[in-house]
Amino acid sequence: MSQPTNAANTPLIVPELVRLDASAGTDKQAVINYLADVVAAAGRADTTEGLAADALAREATAPTGIPGGIAIPHCRSPHVLAPSLGFARLNQPVDFGAADGQGADLVFMIAAPAGADDFHLQLLAKLARGLMKSEFTGALRAAATPEDVARLVTEQVQPELLGDGAAPAQEDAAAPAAAPADTGRVIVGVSSCPTGIAHTFMAAEALEQAGKERGVTVRIEGQGSGKIDWLDADLVEAADAVIFAHDLPVKGLERFAGKPVIDVGVKAAVNDAGSLVDQALAAIDDPGAKRVAAGAGGGEAEGEEEHVHWARRLQRSVMTGVSYMIPFVAAGGLLTALGFLFGGYDIGSTAQTIVIGNADEGLTASSLWNLPDLSNPAYAAPHALGGSPLMAYIGAVFALLGTAAMNFLVPALAGYTAFGLAGRPGIAPGFAMGALSVAIGAGFIGGLIGGLLAGYMASWLAGLDVPRWLRSLMPVVIIPLSTTLVVGSLMYMVLGNPLASFMTWMSDSLTSMADSGSAIFLGIILGLMMCFDLGGPVNKAAYLFATAGLSAATTASYEIMAAVMAAGMVPPLALALATTVRPGLFTDVERDNGRAAWLLGASFISEGAIPFAAADPLRIIPPSMVGGAVTGALSMALHVGSRAPHGGIFVFFAIDNLLGFFISIIAGMLVTAIGVLVLKQARARKLLAEAAAEAVAA
Repeated sequence: MSQPTNAANTPLIVPELVRLDASAGTDKQAVINYLADVVAAAGRADTTEGLAADALAREATAPTGIPGGIAIPHCRSPHVLAPSLGFARLNQPVDFGAADGQGADLVFMIAAPAGADDFHLQLLAKLARGLMKSEFTGALRAAATPEDVARLVTEQVQPELLGDGAAPAQEDAAAPAAAPADTGRVIVGVSSCPTGIAHTFMAAEALEQAGKERGVTVRIEGQGSGKIDWLDADLVEAADAVIFAHDLPVKGLERFAGKPVIDVGVKAAVNDAGSLVDQALAAIDDPGAKRVAAGAGGGEAEGEEEHVHWARRLQRSVMTGVSYMIPFVAAGGLLTALGFLFGGYDIGSTAQTIVIGNADEGLTASSLWNLPDLSNPAYAAPHALGGSPLMAYIGAVFALLGTAAMNFLVPALAGYTAFGLAGRPGIAPGFAMGALSVAIGAGFIGGLIGGLLAGYMASWLAGLDVPRWLRSLMPVVIIPLSTTLVVGSLMYMVLGNPLASFMTWMSDSLTSMADSGSAIFLGIILGLMMCFDLGGPVNKAAYLFATAGLSAATTASYEIMAAVMAAGMVPPLALALATTVRPGLFTDVERDNGRAAWLLGASFISEGAIPFAAADPLRIIPPSMVGGAVTGALSMALHVGSRAPHGGIFVFFAIDNLLGFFISIIAGMLVTAIGVLVLKQARARKLLAEAAAEAVAA
């Protein structure tokens, strides 16, 4: 494997990153702050505070103490300038929540840049494996100088840098004479953790070492943050049992179909790998043991383990759906914005006629060689950039492409949420429920509900004990057909009419309010609605109310349209701001979404906030609604008007009182961003406090 020279020659640890017999404090927060300062002082991070905040946020999700007096606080952070290992051997052990209740005297801070490459992540994986070996940790406790520690760690992860013929650290250190007789049994599996750096590979090493102690071949595939070294297909085929030690959905689950399975969280393997190997050996001879579902392709194993709470499984599936939905949001939203920029705010009404034509009315399709005649009302795009037919045509193409991509947003969310629960058999019924949700006006909330229902039913069907001759038909015919029929009928028969009635009532209520002259209060209501479900039925009710009124061409109708558009821009812009100001409170995926949300929000694509809302609705939707209400009220109070039904800042030329428009948006954006950050920070502190309390109780 070739790597860039500068990457391969950069040591992860140097003596300046090592502290021996240190007094770092009496709790893990103090130790993490201490090591963050060590890393920053060595020039490996831009700020102590930023790195510490990211490491503490990661710590709040799960303790990083492991049995044997070791702790590995770790994170990927934009504040890290180079992949680094800060190390402290403490003179007084500190509790990091290890399962054995022992305080840690050896503490590594694994600091990886937000965009760490595969090479560096593989080096960090070697360290994680090394920490599971008693000879390595014993040598660290006996080291006399920081130089000794740096050398020991470098021998483990980067022996080629020593330049003195030092042999690479051996993965299989047990002497053959001491090894027990080979039983001929083969166990394979997968390990993964949310960060994908430390616990992923420590679990893999612990399981493989436990297998050696029992004379069993154990090979674990670490599905970490970097490149995955997939298990050999022949080895998987020959395996007698499977161990999944994971906190994320298993990739390539279908490879293990039909095999006895032990399915646990990643920390269980780190804390007691021997017990898991023993359970797997027992499962091999147990005809009633849980097995990986036939036809699985990314969902959970059959017979979801009892100790995993239903909420955790639900969160996994929703996150899977959100992650697959993101490309549709980004591509569709940005293309739509470009369409408005080039073709003007009214391009949506004529885009299809310009690009495709209309045979019934004798209108031909346009092309680069046959540009639209803008004097013809059917092709008209009076606000195209520069009044150019070429710009009108390009804008129309972009608008149609954006619309096509955005039309898949809810089906993708529903389809891949079902996929997260049931694997590939859930995709077809999930997509169908998403399309159905759009048809009945249920938006992304309906798609999420439909995807979950489809996923749970498909997962249940996949777990049925059916005759062998029927198994091949289950994932491709029986499961998709039955799930689509049952869940689709439920969506239509139970949810359709209530949602339609609710939307009718909402529209009538809004119209009555507008007639009463309560403009500012109406702005508050519209702002709340626009930010409640971010493209769902409530959002659409407010938007349709505003656009339907534009035909009246009155000052009131323009002001209602401006309030709706400004409020709809607030959630993505606020979340973009929040991820920029406090990136440590958000995941890597959310930070990426935050960067895209700047343009999505500016373009009035409220759906740019959906990935955040779907993952953490209680901390995203309420602040968004408050900010939207502030924006709606200010917009109405300042008499901002919009003749354009869409486009955000790109239709500035169609906005009355442009300054008031920006003031309203910025005010709501600040309110929402502050609210989100306060709630996120409170949650992080609560989780940290709970972890500390649990550690004390243990």
